Amino acid sequence: MEIPLLNDIVIIFGLAIAVLFICHRLRIPSVVGFLLTGILVGPYGFALVQAVHEVEILAEIGIVLLLFTIGIEFSFERLLQIKKSVLLGGLLQVSLTFLATMYIAQRLGQSSGKAIFIGFLVALSSTAIVLKLIQERAEVDTPHGRTMLGILIFQDIIIVPMILITPLLAGATGNLGETALILLAKGIGIILLVMISTKWIVPHVLYQIAKTRNQEIFLISIVLICFGVAWLTYKAGLSLALGAFLAGLIISESEYSHQALGNILPFRDVFTSFFFVSIGMLLDIGFLFRQPGTITLIALGVLALKTAVAFFAVILLGLPLRTAILVGLGLSQVGEFSFILSRSGVEHGLLTGNTYQTFLAFSILTMAATPFIIALAPRIANAVLWLPLPKKLKAGFHPVPKKKIESKKDHLIIIGFGVNGRNVARAARLSGIPYVIVEVNPETVKNEQAKGEPIYYGDSTQEVVLQHANIKEARVVVIAINDPTSTRRIVETIRRLNPKVHLIVRSRYLKEMKPLYELGADEVIPEEFETSVEIFTRVLTKYLIPKDEIETLIAEIRSDGYEMFRSLAKESSSLSDLHLQLSDVEVSTLRIAEGSPLAGKSLAEIELRKKYDVTVLAIRRNSQILSNPDVNMPFSANDVLFVLGPPEKIAEVACLAQRKTEVTK
Repeated sequence: MEIPLLNDIVIIFGLAIAVLFICHRLRIPSVVGFLLTGILVGPYGFALVQAVHEVEILAEIGIVLLLFTIGIEFSFERLLQIKKSVLLGGLLQVSLTFLATMYIAQRLGQSSGKAIFIGFLVALSSTAIVLKLIQERAEVDTPHGRTMLGILIFQDIIIVPMILITPLLAGATGNLGETALILLAKGIGIILLVMISTKWIVPHVLYQIAKTRNQEIFLISIVLICFGVAWLTYKAGLSLALGAFLAGLIISESEYSHQALGNILPFRDVFTSFFFVSIGMLLDIGFLFRQPGTITLIALGVLALKTAVAFFAVILLGLPLRTAILVGLGLSQVGEFSFILSRSGVEHGLLTGNTYQTFLAFSILTMAATPFIIALAPRIANAVLWLPLPKKLKAGFHPVPKKKIESKKDHLIIIGFGVNGRNVARAARLSGIPYVIVEVNPETVKNEQAKGEPIYYGDSTQEVVLQHANIKEARVVVIAINDPTSTRRIVETIRRLNPKVHLIVRSRYLKEMKPLYELGADEVIPEEFETSVEIFTRVLTKYLIPKDEIETLIAEIRSDGYEMFRSLAKESSSLSDLHLQLSDVEVSTLRIAEGSPLAGKSLAEIELRKKYDVTVLAIRRNSQILSNPDVNMPFSANDVLFVLGPPEKIAEVACLAQRKTEVTK
């Protein structure tokens, strides 16, 4: 028995592999490759695919799985953190884009109903493409990533009233008020169900399923939750994608979210590819070639209009200029829900013939351009920031009350107040180190200021923000943000403003280390490497390897590893940079514990330099620093030693400092 859909899937994937391989060699994003595949196999290309409707269904599944995985990686807490972007940012972006497009359409001779409908179509951006790209670039947690996500969530919600209004624009009759009330009641019911499921039902059910240790049952349960909630929202008149996102949020609050995400990701990638292919299949390539100039101009006009409107909306939110530029460019395309809405418009006569094909052509062009626009956006933003614009515009009209930074010297500056930033601040506070935090999230700043943290609002890519934090007098700067592009710009700016400051940078991947060292970072801590260290530490612990041996091994691996990473950067010629000139040694601190064999003995008696090749540079006793200590001065318990030597030798001395004196008979 012949199965047409199976034949079409083989054709789509076979051609997609060839097209994606060529795109990879030409460094063209995979999204464009899938769109080209759809154009080639579609009815307006070589007509290789017959089951067009079935492919569109697979595409819908791809959107559902994409939004589901995004919901899993998100959480209700994070959703509340971006509520301003969802409610105010989304409302501003959609309403302003709608009004501007409607006005232009009316000026071009469209009727009021058609102009309103065209405004609906252009107001929406592509959730699937934008979120896929910012996930690949690890920018979901950046200020512009969170803002884009918030606006896209609002768009996914606003599509519902747009669909309800569409028949009325075509002159259909009906009780819109009654329909809206019923829809509102259903929506409230679904939200309540989601909240109850998140708090009580799903965690208990997944716990019972996880106890079976049956992967098949667990996977099917996750898929059921995903499609079950999506189906409920669809039946209530809401979008499938919104329901899938809510289902992901339900899972995200449980301890099983990572396992669920790992199980779903392969399915998501496969079905999401069908979505982009199905979009390409809609385009009449002959129509595009007959009017290339007109369609290109319309596409450029839409990109410019949506960029400007989203930029303006983000500026009104009080966010920095750079964030506004990145969000504006990121949301400049027409979205996938516009295609869904356009079908309703075709059914009701609001889009006909050439108008529909014109819409498809310029919309697909904007989608295809999106990967390139998002890739170029940081460079465009950096170029704009060099212009002599008002400092208030660059820093953002933030709603956070300005607090004057106390004049500090030799202080620590922490850029970013996520998990890493919070831990660094806590350690500095407990150690009595003066520190300042710079954070770009105004809500975080407001909340932490209320708790007494020395945290201030600002985009650290701006010189004025760093100068406000007294960068020229700082001893150490720690950069702990998630945006790789912003991190590089901050490193370059800090090194230019203060060549002597010790600059420690957190990065996610090893591949980010070379450019950061080249820009002037002193130390780059890659999470990939540190995760591997933590993993082998736990493995050795399970095999009952002695703790002191594990610590020695860690010191050696970190020393070898980071010296290898530093060699990726250009050789430094600075004689003052001790850790580069003396690559086999490090400066560290050790505390002498009560009962340690070092307590009560002097340097002359212990012979640290002779036996361990470790030099004591200074001793901190209570609040007093004793530089160049006398060799006959005895150590006391709780003394802190500042030592210089090979990492593995320092580890041995550290064990000696902490070890209790053995009781001899």
